[in-house]
Amino acid sequence: MTLRPGTMGGVRSPVPNRETYLARWAQLHGGYDPASGLWLVRAWLVLIHRLASPFAALRVPPSAITAAGVALTALAVPAAAAGGRWPLLGVAALALGGLADSVDGAVAVLTDRVSAWGYVLDSVADRCGDALCLLALWCLGASAGLVVSAGVALGLLEYTRARAGCAGFAEIGVVTVGERPTRLIVAGFGLAGAGVVPGWAGGVVSATAAATLAVAAIGLGQLMVTVRAALAGSDRSAD
Repeated sequence: MTLRPGTMGGVRSPVPNRETYLARWAQLHGGYDPASGLWLVRAWLVLIHRLASPFAALRVPPSAITAAGVALTALAVPAAAAGGRWPLLGVAALALGGLADSVDGAVAVLTDRVSAWGYVLDSVADRCGDALCLLALWCLGASAGLVVSAGVALGLLEYTRARAGCAGFAEIGVVTVGERPTRLIVAGFGLAGAGVVPGWAGGVVSATAAATLAVAAIGLGQLMVTVRAALAGSDRSAD
């Protein structure tokens, strides 16, 4: 008989507890210890563990949660295009999509389904989510120039992180101000402002696009400094 992961003798094994999850998460993120790192990171991971545990117990495929997250985020676009109070529904869509984006990885960790393909799929889904957030801002009247600039900046941030990993930078190193949760929060506030004060929607979302550009640019600077120091140290060690 072939057993599924997480089963023993045909009986499902219990979902790993919070500390086990945090330890596994640390192993997958270059040894970054949530206990000694930024308190907000640990609080977020504890919340995600709680949300992911029921899905892990039901053996829901992580890829299904990833797809659901993109679909939920996509709902923000028609909500924004509708204008009026509808962008408030877009805020809920972004919140649920953002949670799904973290829950899928947690489910993979808890059920021992972490894979290279899942990593790639999650990264692609994240970039789709970024594009959908910017598209929602544009639909509400944000300056096209600001939207494109913000997209370029966050694309460079994520590209730099990916290329640094290929170059041997296997650590988180720094949690920048431009991380995806920050960008989702900024976009959420923009949609909320546009929904609360529809008459000022254009100005609100243009400011939101500018804020997205700012946090992505600052985050890129933070990451570049950390990566340069880490890779320079690796080069000296090799000598």
